[in-house]
Amino acid sequence: MPEFVKDVEQIRARAVRKIEEGAVTESYKGDVEKTIAILNEALATEIVCVLRYMHHYFMATGVHGKSVADEFKEHADAEREHADQIAERIQQLGGKPDFNPASLLQRSVSQYIEGETLADMIREDLIAERIVIEVYQKMVRYFGDNDPTTRRMVEHILADEEEHASDLSDLLYIVDPATGETQGKDPGTNPLAMRSGQQQERKAEPRPQKRSRLQAEPEEVLRALEQRLGKPKGKRAA
Repeated sequence: MPEFVKDVEQIRARAVRKIEEGAVTESYKGDVEKTIAILNEALATEIVCVLRYMHHYFMATGVHGKSVADEFKEHADAEREHADQIAERIQQLGGKPDFNPASLLQRSVSQYIEGETLADMIREDLIAERIVIEVYQKMVRYFGDNDPTTRRMVEHILADEEEHASDLSDLLYIVDPATGETQGKDPGTNPLAMRSGQQQERKAEPRPQKRSRLQAEPEEVLRALEQRLGKPKGKRAA
């Protein structure tokens, strides 16, 4: 690599002179302290996402909830991996990953909202993912060529978050395959409301009524009357 290495001894001297800085060399063009602060905010965000997803995992019950719970667990595991990657990068840059639980929510860009129904849980997770996507897109542009290692890490995490948002959107909405138009929320995300609606529909349905003797065919009524009066069966006058 002669075009990149003009003076090996000079580069070696610089490396030895600031050896305690580890992965941060003089060619690093970013602001290390600001990068560490940004990454600690991202770390707090990922931890909050893990906690919210795990709460939803345990609270999603019932026929519809069980399959959604598996998705929550998968997302929680992915967010935990993201937190590990970010913490490792902070350490590489000479910083300290901030795991202090007292300030997690203040440093996180996403909120911790539990939700009352399954639909609420999915919606809150989707909102959080959309917030994180926008923030990470800005981080990618910020780091640019000044910190390509951090940028690539954030790009990888961003791709995962976009996939999570797509998964959650599929869970929350049903789409008409013929038109591609969103038809509304999947009723399965709120099974109690669905059950109540079905009961109301059953109440509204007219019940078949038993036919009274007066509603019988005239010929049947006349025949029964003749039998009661003891009239002989014969040809009736027109």
